Parts: sequence; C-alpha cells; structure tokens
Amino acid sequence: MWKTVLKRFLLMIPQLVILSLLVFILAKLMPGDPFSGQITPTTDPKQIEALRIKYGFYDPWYQQYWRWITNIFHGDFGTSYTFKLPVSTLLAQRVGNTFWLSLLCVTFLYALALPLGIFSGRYSGGKFDKAVTFYNFVTYAIPGFIFYLIMILVFGYTLHWFPASGSVDAGVTGFAYVISRLRHMLLPAICYAMIATTGTVQYLRNEIIDAKASDYVRTARSKGVPIDKVYTHHIFRNSLLPIAAFFGFTLTGLISGSVFMETIFGYPGMGKLFIEAIQSRDYSVLTTLIMIFGFMTLVGSLLSDIIMSIVDPRIRIE
Repeated sequence: MWKTVLKRFLLMIPQLVILSLLVFILAKLMPGDPFSGQITPTTDPKQIEALRIKYGFYDPWYQQYWRWITNIFHGDFGTSYTFKLPVSTLLAQRVGNTFWLSLLCVTFLYALALPLGIFSGRYSGGKFDKAVTFYNFVTYAIPGFIFYLIMILVFGYTLHWFPASGSVDAGVTGFAYVISRLRHMLLPAICYAMIATTGTVQYLRNEIIDAKASDYVRTARSKGVPIDKVYTHHIFRNSLLPIAAFFGFTLTGLISGSVFMETIFGYPGMGKLFIEAIQSRDYSVLTTLIMIFGFMTLVGSLLSDIIMSIVDPRIRIE
C-alpha cells in the first residue's frame, strides 16, 4: 500500500509541472499587470515603467517561468505587490483561519448529514423521509451566496447572535480569544453544513434503501439477527463507502474552495485572499494560491483512496 502511495506522490510531480505552466501562462494573459492599478493622473509613467523592468516583466516568458518555479523550490513565493509583504507571510496569516473553519464545516456537515441520511433511508417513504427530501430540494435549489446573505442579515445584523464579519474581536486574549474565534466561525460553518448536506444525505439514503433489499440482509434477518444490529453492523457500514470515497475531496476541497463563503462572510482566509489577488492583479499571490489549491486537490484524491482501503477491507491499494 505504502509503495503505491509513494508512486502516487511521484506522479503528482509531472501533474504539478503541467499545472504550473498553465497557471503561469493564464496569469500572463490577464489584462494589465500589478502596477496598472497604481496609475493615477499624477503618476509618473517612468516610475511604473521602472517597476516593470525591475520585476522582469519584459523578460522572455520562459525566463520568467524558470525564475518563478526556481524560487518556489527554494521556498520563495515572491512578494505581494498589493500588501507589500512576502507571500509566505500572507499565507501564514490566512492558512490557519481557513483550516479551522474548514474543519468545523466538515464536522457540522457530517454531524447533520449522517443522521438525516440514515433515518431517511431506514424509514423510507415515511413522514421523516418526506421532510428530508423536501429539505434537500430546498437546499439544493437555493444558491449558496443568497442563503449566506440571508443568514448574515437575520443572525448577524437583526438578531446579533453572531458576528457578521471578521475572524476575532479586537483586543481579546486568553480564553476570550478562543471563544471569539469560535463565534466568528460558527455562522459560516452552520450555513455551509445546511447547504452542503444534499449530496451526502442522498448518497447515504439511497445506499441504505438498496442495502435493505440485499441478500446478506435477508440472510441476517432469517437467522434472527435483531434489526438494530443489522443496521449498525451490516447496512450502515456498507452504505458509508460512497461517503468515505468523497471524504478526502470534501476536506481538501473546503480548504481550497472556500472562496465565496469567506468573501461573503468577510472571513480573512485563503479564499478571500484569492479574490483580493484577482481584483488587484497580484500575480505572486494569485499563482501561489492556485498552485496550492491544485496540490490540495491531488492530495484529496490520494486521501480518498487511502480512506476507502481502511473502511472496506476488500479494497486494498496494491
């Protein structure tokens, strides 16, 4: 198994090289440059031109690419043209926020989706199942950003139960700091969990309904195995396989894909930084973030395979 894991990591190298080429070329094809936004009626064009020459914007593209990729291997992601800070410093400030928010989102997601899917599948056709089906229909139909804005309006500005933006209150320390961080993460995490349960609930519900009609379930019931034990030891475990297959993508996808959630909630994470980099044409930040997001996607694929081999003994990565 571990040999295959190593091979998969080695296979990531050419994939990341291809990704880096695409990212670099597409970034260069964007209109303008990082210094275009600094031009005002009083700006001396010679100063802007000097900056472009200083940062090598007129060098051949392959020289720029080689310089960029070499610096990355040395841990130098460049300097943000907008924030005037090393990109590594910016990432260090934001990655913790995104990680803890993503972890809380995944926790709430499965805490809500698993019970809904299990009981909906077990009592399919009943009132609870119909209520869950209606809930899935509503959450699937409503756009996420609309739902986020409504929740901010209701619970942030009207009821004042949760902060409407930010990641922590100013000037708090100690245990109050931890509570403040948690309060700022609760609303976006709850909102994400409510919207993102649809796929997990439907997968689990359908798997349980199919498993109830399986031969091994009928055999267990004919031997007098209690119905609760049939569900916990047979149906539930086999029905978790599709959920386990997507767990790695769910976790890493949240870390790399929380762009809209962080932007709408004003949460200073990597997703919000990504939007800010696009708006300001901050190439150093933009290219670094896309490379990180691409790497996380590849890691998610590998993580899902490993989880599948652990959950189902019949599946082994050979």
